[in-house]
Amino acid sequence: SSSLQQQTDHLSDKGEGSRRELDEAVTIGATVPTGFEHTAAEEVQEKLEATARVSKNRGRIYFDITTDKLFKVHQLKSLDNLFVVVKDYDDYQFKTTKEEVQLDWQELAAKLPWTNALEVWKLNNSIKKRKGRRKRTNPTKSDQCGNFSTKSTDTVPSDPEELWVDLESLEVKENQRDVSSQPEDDSEEEKHSEIQDQESGVTPLKFRVTCNRAGDKHCFTSNDAARDFGGAVQEFFQWKADMTKFDVEVLLNIHNNEVVVGLALTVESLHRRNISHFGPTTLRSTLAYGMLRLCKPQVSDVIVDPMCGTGAIPLEGVMEWQNSFFLAGDNNGTAVSRSVNNIKHILKRTHDGGSSSGFPLDIVQWDLCNLPMRSSSVDIIITDMPFGKRMGSKKKNWELYPLCLREMARVCKPGTGKAVLLTQDKKCFLKALSQMEGLWRKSHTVWVNVGGLHAGVFVLKRTAVVFGTTSEDVMEPHTATGSQKENRKDASQ
Repeated sequence: SSSLQQQTDHLSDKGEGSRRELDEAVTIGATVPTGFEHTAAEEVQEKLEATARVSKNRGRIYFDITTDKLFKVHQLKSLDNLFVVVKDYDDYQFKTTKEEVQLDWQELAAKLPWTNALEVWKLNNSIKKRKGRRKRTNPTKSDQCGNFSTKSTDTVPSDPEELWVDLESLEVKENQRDVSSQPEDDSEEEKHSEIQDQESGVTPLKFRVTCNRAGDKHCFTSNDAARDFGGAVQEFFQWKADMTKFDVEVLLNIHNNEVVVGLALTVESLHRRNISHFGPTTLRSTLAYGMLRLCKPQVSDVIVDPMCGTGAIPLEGVMEWQNSFFLAGDNNGTAVSRSVNNIKHILKRTHDGGSSSGFPLDIVQWDLCNLPMRSSSVDIIITDMPFGKRMGSKKKNWELYPLCLREMARVCKPGTGKAVLLTQDKKCFLKALSQMEGLWRKSHTVWVNVGGLHAGVFVLKRTAVVFGTTSEDVMEPHTATGSQKENRKDASQ
């Protein structure tokens, strides 16, 4: 196996080796919101001119790039977590006993082609180092969201020529087992001291193996695989195992007979990139972006989010489609304030705190069933509707949903208008939609996983029927009863 000195020398090569590898083709893997794999693949093709392959295991895609494009990968809006593939096996033949499998893991670690993947990991750390400097110069304190076990540290592009390692501790990602978050009381001085020790070769790199396994024909558990393969990696590299303060996270993804070994490139999920003020049900930025791509916004489109919550959808929209105009609102004043603060945070970050013309976006506090807009004035309506779980209740949704769909139909342009609506309360939504069948037609549904809940993104098309001429819209929104108004208040984001 490699000696500690050889490995330290390899990772301490400050420039020449990495520059030689700059145009090396590598395979990048990415986790994406379940159900939006093909949407993410479209973005990869559009922005990187690379063809992405959708994994058999839902929620992952793979694509080949040259390493000089690595910083562009961090700019993609559809991707949650990134990793570089060390080796993938389409049909790995697992042994039948635990003892044989354990021996197999040991042999695998010694024969894997680690070199290129480690160079990519090294290049990736140089990008994070540049971002870290900017963050220390202009720190921004972020609210923490209880829905995800991650910390907010944005990753942005920087000069790929600065090839040196910034050994930042990696963070726990979603759906991974038996790991704990890094304590938040480590000072920058302590981290810098650890980095200096590692660069000088005084101490070995710290690592951990994380296994994600799916399939019922394995004679081992995820913990078994992580432990046995981790032991083999430790013996091969002479690295030090550390489950929390690790420098390198080795990923072992197993789906039936498909096996992918990789090195993590993200400290935490990129879906937190734009939100600094979180609410109780903040939508993931990657999911919001996927919903927007389903709309296919055009130049001059008026796009409305009537239940914007903390503003995840309009935030993603104005940053990607700046030739459309976005209107967002909520009947909850706290939610509106959070949205405004998130916009200010983005403006400050993108314009370095200076004055700017802002985004094509307005945020308003309004009654979602009595919108202050003219009829037939909106091109696209897109929103995350109350699930009736963390916010509101399923019982109240039975009254709320028909009122919402009716008002959306009023403001949406007949014949050309579209709506993209996310909800977990599928039974209630479909019933409400059937009551509005003269005004809306369901185009298709994308099934997604939202915080462990099975939800649907319903893509609707506005019929050519003029609002006010069908039986569905006899009851005007402003005639809603007091109890219905109370339901709308409770269901607010």
